[in-house]
Amino acid sequence: MQIKHTIIACLITLASFSQSGLNNFLEPSDTLNISRRNAVVISEVSIASLTLVGLNQLWYANYPKSKFHTFDDNNEWFQMDKVGHVFSAYQLSRLGANTLNWSGASQKSQLIYGASLGLGFLTAVEIFDGFSEEWGFSWGDMAANVSGTGLYVGQELLWNEQRIALKYSFHRTKYASQNPDKLGSGLSEEFLKDYNGQTYWLSFNLHSFFKDSKIPKWLNVAFGYGAEGMVSGTNSSGDEPVTYPDPYRQYYLSLDVDLTRIKTNSHVLKTLFDVFNVIKVPFPAMEFTDKNGIKFHGIYF
Repeated sequence: MQIKHTIIACLITLASFSQSGLNNFLEPSDTLNISRRNAVVISEVSIASLTLVGLNQLWYANYPKSKFHTFDDNNEWFQMDKVGHVFSAYQLSRLGANTLNWSGASQKSQLIYGASLGLGFLTAVEIFDGFSEEWGFSWGDMAANVSGTGLYVGQELLWNEQRIALKYSFHRTKYASQNPDKLGSGLSEEFLKDYNGQTYWLSFNLHSFFKDSKIPKWLNVAFGYGAEGMVSGTNSSGDEPVTYPDPYRQYYLSLDVDLTRIKTNSHVLKTLFDVFNVIKVPFPAMEFTDKNGIKFHGIYF
């Protein structure tokens, strides 16, 4: 029994040292650490490049190539795809800047790097679309990409903080099974492709706007946008039959939690909070639509 207790004590001690070491590793540098900066830039540029190569080989290779061309898809999917581009650009820019912050780089360097990472990666994807017969370079997508990056950079320049976070939530719907090629087959694909189950949120941190109030620093109010009833991009696409009779937009009002504002001295937790802050925390929500009027959700995902 004593041996068992000794082993458990050793394991707990080892775990404590491991956590302490990880915590020290994740702590941002007070001054510029060139080794960290180089590691961040090389790692993220390499990952982005490999992702683009993989995307070109595993996805675009399955579709016919064409001369570079543009495509106007601004009226499709009730603009849910455009909001998705805003979200992706915002989060990639935020990720790039926050990661470079770990190296102790200046705010200016963080913003330039974050903006370049987010906008550069999505522009490359858009160029791939431009050479694909199936799609095309979309100026609407590019405008959304710029807007997402601008939302991040603009707040840092104006307030030196993110008072308005762009977040995401998802629930499965009945529509994906009607067109799995477009909306995905299985949870992992539907999470990315089924616009009917996606909701994008502008999450406002209340305390940052009312600093003298007693409002908890982590409490947000969130305004969401979604759409439902969509099986294809439009319901009148040339010779294709109408695939859905009555799609509609959805607007939401809910509460949220800014995980990055939860007070903790652990850099491990701070990192986890920063990663998971892309997801809107489930809360009761009010839904507003022209079709159903006002609807209350006890818990909305």
